[in-house]
Amino acid sequence: MRNICCLIVIVFIGFVGAPSVHAHFMFVRLLPPAEAGRFAEVYFSDKADAGDPRFIDKIASTKLWMQAKPGVFDPLTVRPTADRLRAFIPSAGGLCVVGECTYGVLARGKMPFLLRHYPKAVSGNAEEIAAFKPKQEIPFEIQMREVGGALEFVALVNGKPSPGASFSAVPTDLKEHKFTADVQGKATWKPTTPGYYAVYTGRKLKDAGTHDGEKYGEIREFTTLAFAWPLQAKGPDPDAVKLFQDATAARAAWHDFPGFRADISANADGRTWKGSVTIDAKGTVALTELDEVVTPWVREQLDSLVLHRMARPEGKPPIVRFADQNLTHALGRLVIFEGGQFASSYRVKDRQVMVVNRLLGKVNMTITVLENDVNADKKFLPRAYTVQYWNGKTGDLQRVETVQNRWTRLGAWDVPTEVTVLSASSVGVGVKTMTLTRHQLQK
Repeated sequence: MRNICCLIVIVFIGFVGAPSVHAHFMFVRLLPPAEAGRFAEVYFSDKADAGDPRFIDKIASTKLWMQAKPGVFDPLTVRPTADRLRAFIPSAGGLCVVGECTYGVLARGKMPFLLRHYPKAVSGNAEEIAAFKPKQEIPFEIQMREVGGALEFVALVNGKPSPGASFSAVPTDLKEHKFTADVQGKATWKPTTPGYYAVYTGRKLKDAGTHDGEKYGEIREFTTLAFAWPLQAKGPDPDAVKLFQDATAARAAWHDFPGFRADISANADGRTWKGSVTIDAKGTVALTELDEVVTPWVREQLDSLVLHRMARPEGKPPIVRFADQNLTHALGRLVIFEGGQFASSYRVKDRQVMVVNRLLGKVNMTITVLENDVNADKKFLPRAYTVQYWNGKTGDLQRVETVQNRWTRLGAWDVPTEVTVLSASSVGVGVKTMTLTRHQLQK
């Protein structure tokens, strides 16, 4: 991502003819599904790694539209952050996001000009991308489709192809590639290596006018199209598979587990309960002296705990691949899981799964590890983590839970002694905790 942004800035400088290292450029990037779901981000900067916070107010009026079905454009809610704009988008299926930003009047050189940007990004398979339609209200837009293993680009000016349009492609290897459209307005180019790319073109209009009280003598417009190559990655990445398998193998697990029983005392927002639990060798949880409020929560916590501790037989290697090229994320590499019950992604660092992202339809859930314990076998046990829940349609945050686990060694296995959950939502803060004592292994 940072290399793409850097080259686009350099290209912009050359295009407008201003030899300043402070030129800025705009593009939209469709991020892979990760924490909270999936987002489109808009950058405007002369830096290589992020947007420029000085100009957030200038681009805050940027409008974005999403096209998930051909010809159907839904406006996106655009939210400014410290250095970029963000918009929540669906996590699955092909997608096209197109935008419009009238930046304002710039007085560079002898003639002030009005600057407009039309950023665009696409994702999905070749058929989905080819089916996307141009937005009639956008006067300057790039259309793309895959033809014979290469990519065909058309610059549309007011919906019509622009013969002889000059394109530049910006790959992650920092080598700019130029190509030109034929008399029909079509240009063909094929990326040589996998990665993220941005193709751009620009034009000047000899139109004078006034914008926000400032006069200009011409209009300069730029349009970009960002995408990943290949258009839709498939199959496992061996390095990602190894990274993920090493992390899962490093988690503490109950091998040859005989089961155990323990006494439990629990407190759910002031409502107390005492009883006992038996967890058998298959992981089945049985509680005594049920309470209609407390014990459902206790069972939910124990079921989840058992699910993550029970050893599982080795099966086929998971089909995972790296979602991006970010090697410096504080929580580790992002890997995407292909197939399975849930659309999931993970972050892995130092042989530990630090983040689990799950898309559950109506809800997006992210589990973030804050601290792990290391047991007698040098395996990792969760000590503290957060669970965040977002609305799967709007991206709004619904609830945050902070969980603390404590463990004790019982024979060759680590069993829980305490679980505490602090929950914060629109209804307030809740605290639930349970303590397990008098553990006994089952024969």
